[in-house]
Amino acid sequence: MLRYRDFFPAAADKQTNVGPGKGIPLSDALPLAILMTDQDGKCLYSNVAYQKLCGWSADELVGSHWAAVIHPLDHDKALRHWQAAVRGQTPFLTEARLKRANGEVIWTRHNAALLTDNTPADGYVHTVEDITTYKAYERAGKKAEEQLFEEKERAQVTLDSIGDAVLSTDMQGRVSYMNVVAETLTGFSRYEAIGRPLSDVFRVVDANTHQSKPDPARRAIQSDSIVALESNALLVAKDGVELAIEDSAAPIHNRHGVVVGAVIVFHDARFSRETTARMAHLAQHDALTGLHNRTAFYERFEQALALAQRHGKQMGLLFIDLDDFKVINDDLGHSSGDLMLAALAGKLKMCVRTTDTVCRYGGDEFVVLLSEINEPGHAFAVADKIREAVATPMIIAGEEVALQLSIGVSIFPEHGETAEELLRKADNAMYRAKTLNRQPDEASLAAPAALYRPG
Repeated sequence: MLRYRDFFPAAADKQTNVGPGKGIPLSDALPLAILMTDQDGKCLYSNVAYQKLCGWSADELVGSHWAAVIHPLDHDKALRHWQAAVRGQTPFLTEARLKRANGEVIWTRHNAALLTDNTPADGYVHTVEDITTYKAYERAGKKAEEQLFEEKERAQVTLDSIGDAVLSTDMQGRVSYMNVVAETLTGFSRYEAIGRPLSDVFRVVDANTHQSKPDPARRAIQSDSIVALESNALLVAKDGVELAIEDSAAPIHNRHGVVVGAVIVFHDARFSRETTARMAHLAQHDALTGLHNRTAFYERFEQALALAQRHGKQMGLLFIDLDDFKVINDDLGHSSGDLMLAALAGKLKMCVRTTDTVCRYGGDEFVVLLSEINEPGHAFAVADKIREAVATPMIIAGEEVALQLSIGVSIFPEHGETAEELLRKADNAMYRAKTLNRQPDEASLAAPAALYRPG
């Protein structure tokens, strides 16, 4: 019968007692890093694989605490987990960075268990695995997930900004997507429509007979080609209002070329004044917050620039970033993050004049253009006003959330005469402000004019 001393023959003595002629411990033949400690966590024995992993020799390890090699940033957390496991006499498992003797940092998965059941006095056996490669793949996966989310959001904004209604279905004819214009024309919100049969949401009848028209999505799927809606068609909206429309449908293919659904693109054939105004608004505004988008910002900048030059005035540009927004999204969910961005947009608009422009520049970044100001101090005063406006915690999804902003300020013409120059200066100042927000004790009293640091 094998005992733990067959694996760790020097466990009860100094490891250096294992010498030539006394045999090689079985544990030294294993590729898995193994460590044995007493009940206080001090090393009694380590195998060759563990010594290679951490870069320390057997003699150097004996008597040291197992956590001595843990990276300082993970040290306290690993020890807290260890102490909790010791108190409960349960297996210990954690992932932590290990700092090797040569300074190299690797990720490890560390497991420890009692050598003898319910007898801490006999010590613990630890196994340590190098999971650096796994962590690299994990980080790459998270980055890919973030990029995919950004692409999805960009596609959502694009589809919500075009003038036509867009509606897609799966192979079973159930609605899988619709944009803002489709919501407007059908009377159904996307939350109501998604998952319902197309005929419930997209009711199209002949203008003369009021008989149902053939399903264009089904025709596109069956023919695997683009098809046009038959002429003289009326869309019957949710409230019963009939609207003359023109449309076409096309099959949707996956990356293997297989048809997986259909997309219908349609518009109001009468081009009503209300619909035209709605399209114009969507082209100039962010769908989530209602603020001006980038296109509108550049147009309004040119208008404000012409006025400032004509009247000999200055302009202020504030580049605003919401700190730790990704953490908020991860903790509360993206829907709560959307609510927070919309609430922040409302606070920003309340802090400026009607002649100023507030723009959602992208993601959690906002730009405020202050037209025709008399002195740079006005821009910094607005930055202070914004900081105070967001200082009060908000209730989002039942949670109290306090926002912190990093704000960079640039002034026309002092820091540039084009939108690109002023945006670049303000963006750089914002990043310096963000750094100071994270290191409040290092605030500089000689900050440049383009730098605004809240708080």
